Amino acid sequence: MTGVVGTGRLASRQRRGSRPGQLLRLSSARFFRRHPWQAALAVVGIALGVGVVVAVDLATSSSRRAFELSAEAVFGTTSHQVLPGPGGLSDTAYVRIRLQHAVDAAPVVEVRGAIESPFASRAVRLLGVDPFADAPFRPWTDARGDFDVTAVLTRPGALVLPLELADALSLAPGDSFTITVAGSTHDVWLAGILRPRDALSRRALSDLALADISTAQEIGGRLGRLDRIDLRVPADDPVLLDSIRATLPAGAQIVESGARTESTAAMARAFELNLGAFTLITLAFGALLIYDVMAFSVVQRRKLIGLLRALGVTRREILRVLLREALLIGMLATVLGMALGIVLGAGLVRLVARTVNDLYFAVSVSGVDIGPLTILKAIALGVGATVAASIPAVREATGIAPRAALVRSVLESSARAGVRRAALAGFVLLVPSVALAIAPGRSIVIGFVALFGVVGAAALLAPAGTVVLMRVLRPLAARVAGTAGNMAVRGVTATLSRTGPAVAALMVAVSIGAAVGIMVTSFRGSVEQWLGTSLVADIYVASPSPGTRGEGTLDPAAIAIIRDVPGIAGISTYRHADIVYGDGDIRIIGVDLFAPHRAAFTFIDTDADDAWIAFDDGALLVSESFAYRHSVGAGDTLILTTDSGPRPFPVAATYRDYASEFGILFLDRRAWNTFWNDNAISSLAVFADDEVNADALLERIRERTAAHEPLYIRSNRGLRDATLEVFDRTFAITGVLRALALIVAFVGVLSALMALQLERAHEIGVLRATGLTPRQVGALVASQTGLLGLAAGILAVPLALVLAWLLIHVINRRSFGWSVDMVTDTSGIAAAVAVAIIAALLAGIYPAWRMSRTPPAAALRNE
Repeated sequence: MTGVVGTGRLASRQRRGSRPGQLLRLSSARFFRRHPWQAALAVVGIALGVGVVVAVDLATSSSRRAFELSAEAVFGTTSHQVLPGPGGLSDTAYVRIRLQHAVDAAPVVEVRGAIESPFASRAVRLLGVDPFADAPFRPWTDARGDFDVTAVLTRPGALVLPLELADALSLAPGDSFTITVAGSTHDVWLAGILRPRDALSRRALSDLALADISTAQEIGGRLGRLDRIDLRVPADDPVLLDSIRATLPAGAQIVESGARTESTAAMARAFELNLGAFTLITLAFGALLIYDVMAFSVVQRRKLIGLLRALGVTRREILRVLLREALLIGMLATVLGMALGIVLGAGLVRLVARTVNDLYFAVSVSGVDIGPLTILKAIALGVGATVAASIPAVREATGIAPRAALVRSVLESSARAGVRRAALAGFVLLVPSVALAIAPGRSIVIGFVALFGVVGAAALLAPAGTVVLMRVLRPLAARVAGTAGNMAVRGVTATLSRTGPAVAALMVAVSIGAAVGIMVTSFRGSVEQWLGTSLVADIYVASPSPGTRGEGTLDPAAIAIIRDVPGIAGISTYRHADIVYGDGDIRIIGVDLFAPHRAAFTFIDTDADDAWIAFDDGALLVSESFAYRHSVGAGDTLILTTDSGPRPFPVAATYRDYASEFGILFLDRRAWNTFWNDNAISSLAVFADDEVNADALLERIRERTAAHEPLYIRSNRGLRDATLEVFDRTFAITGVLRALALIVAFVGVLSALMALQLERAHEIGVLRATGLTPRQVGALVASQTGLLGLAAGILAVPLALVLAWLLIHVINRRSFGWSVDMVTDTSGIAAAVAVAIIAALLAGIYPAWRMSRTPPAAALRNE
């Protein structure tokens, strides 16, 4: 508080001729000079909120931009692609297209692996192309290259690397190194360096290795096979496309390149949208903190504002100066927040990229992209939110009469009346939010609107909830701590204009953390339960060599050896293939299931016996996510492209599955063999006899197949652990964001308590003068702080449960199509309450210390 002395000096300056506006600016500057922590906390609180939003935006946009550049490098000017069916795509299909049609066409083989040099290792995509046919398609044809095309075409193992990748691996032309693809290592050599012309091209090619198509086929184990054929069709000539389609092998399809790229990019949008929603929720209580900070700054000067009004300063002048304060604080906080966001974004981008790699597609992200949209977001959040959050407090402070501004009781009376109005507004907002949440529909945007509505309603109801809780706790506090306990409780409600917003902000932060924790725990529990029922075999065997469009192929000789290993009760076989359905790819699996394996399926929409009868007759089993996305279920029919053309398949049942959010279809192997000319096997599930040790059986299988191609042979436990490891990596970023959210809330509570310490200087002075020791004052302040945390924690419990329900049954369902059983852990709820109390107590340590050390004479003199 500036005090009478400071006001007298300002009045003296005005009498000497200073203009009212200058007088007000001087008072504003003097307030922040005397209370630098007020400005510091305001800037830090806003900067943290801006930093979190900017960091997530940078991480997601950088990953997305990396994918776009990667897609541009791989697809180039391709207009259409010929994609293989489950039977694959042979070299002869490309030859027919080139001989029979006047169209630009280029064969492509794409292999993912890792390059090992004596100095470093890097994950790469090996792209096999025909250097002569590829010229019209790829952007690197305009790059400068130091390599001999003849050597690339004629010498085995010749690879071309972009300059950045070669430098990272410390390789020079002529150097030998190795590339590992699916467990198989190949000796190669550097035939030359590709030198992109600009920074974007360098980023696009940073993880790409080039080779002649025959070299890539040999390294990838795809001799005679292609991953796709790229086409450039003039103006989407439908006649030409139909003509090309007529020459394709059974099952192959022509799709638009842009549509397929868009489909692949769309895979991660739900994940990014959920991250964005988390940051927006963080911003929601960040706005509360901004309001708290700016309101405290304004309300602490109510008496000064009243005196200035009495001296002739107009409301408009006060409004202009206070909004200018908010603008300056917002601008400084935005700059700091952007710097913090860039630092945080550099760390988050690795978590986001790892998750995208685990769940969707491989992408190499080497840095963060700071685009104009990110800068505009930061300005809008930092400056815009600060000014907007300041307006209510500024209007309230400038709208009252000068005499009323000098009386503190008027403020608190207004605050108590505001609590009733806020509670009513909260109920009004809560009703439509709940209605939107439970209404049928699939719009993820509507789901987030409902979630934000619930958060906003809870924030409005928090002050009223605080009053109710203090009334309940007051008798208990009085019995336990006597007068001190009674004073602590009364102190919380007596300063509701400060404590109400602080409790609301801490409540929202803690509830978000608890809700996300419940969601992750429930999701993990459902996945673990699903793994326990679906991974019923003892051993799983797959080929490490990727085949066309993702499916590997086991050597028939290796399969025969495994079948002859003693101790095996039965084997389930799988044939995996990716096919085009709608705008994207889906996985279809032809299976021959060992009888006990059928018990692993949990059906959602039909009886198990009926489902298996229909399945044995050639019907499909569709995963829950596929059924949700495509609105299909038992009794419906799907048209799938087979080697014998499009065929209708009835749907036998929908089963619960968490393996893919885009869908998996199961088809009996007999039906598979009828419609696809493909007798290969991709993987095996091996069941051990009851009396046979599974680990010993696994070692016998490894020993007997050691002479054949390397195989992925994993135990049930190993595959389960690997799946849960991916799950934990996926949700690692949510833990980081939860911690950041709590830090932001901590700063808000600290700001509120520091403001209370400043305002209660006179009260503390009176208490010290009447005999309270510094320790007793500190205990009183700590008690009030603990009560704030307790109120926030208790109010956070129902909000956390509601938010968890929304995240699980609305947001998650609409984003991914999975149903998850909500699991409420009482220990987690108790931990949330404890976190709120501890955060409040930690935030109150310094204010309590300051208030207990303030001399009574100094506190009373400033009044």
